[in-house]
Amino acid sequence: MAISMYSAAVPVFQRQLAALGKILDKAAAHAAAKKVPDAVLLQTRLYPDMLPLVRQVQIAADFAKSTPARLTGGEVPKYDDNEASLADLKARIDKTLAYVATFKAAQFEGSEERDVTLPIAGNPLTLKGEVFLLHFAMPNFYFHTTTAYDILRQCGVEIGKRDFIGGI
Repeated sequence: MAISMYSAAVPVFQRQLAALGKILDKAAAHAAAKKVPDAVLLQTRLYPDMLPLVRQVQIAADFAKSTPARLTGGEVPKYDDNEASLADLKARIDKTLAYVATFKAAQFEGSEERDVTLPIAGNPLTLKGEVFLLHFAMPNFYFHTTTAYDILRQCGVEIGKRDFIGGI
């Protein structure tokens, strides 16, 4: 039996975003205990030419909400990128989780062959749904969730592999 596009997308986004939310909770506790302003963590980068924590979390949430929308032919919701605290980032994750939970498996039927077009550097890129999900959306989603984890780990937040993986 083949895995469905729904199963390859929605539950994965839900589990990983929930894990990222719990990591942000640990980051907030760490920041409070060490008296580190949220702004410091939000603007921390692994390297000067990389995006800061706040953008890593925003982009991860964006992939989690836009991927199911694109695969089902729906409208991608727009979020303002104005999070100024760890609590704001957690709220973005919660909002994204609520949105992702609205999708049903039946909506994804045939999505592996659906053309998905998205702008890349101002140019349209069209991929079949399966290629979009497995070779574009998921690698990007995991890149940004992993980088968010790495930034917080570098900042001394006591998190480990089990935190990243979340409940299975």
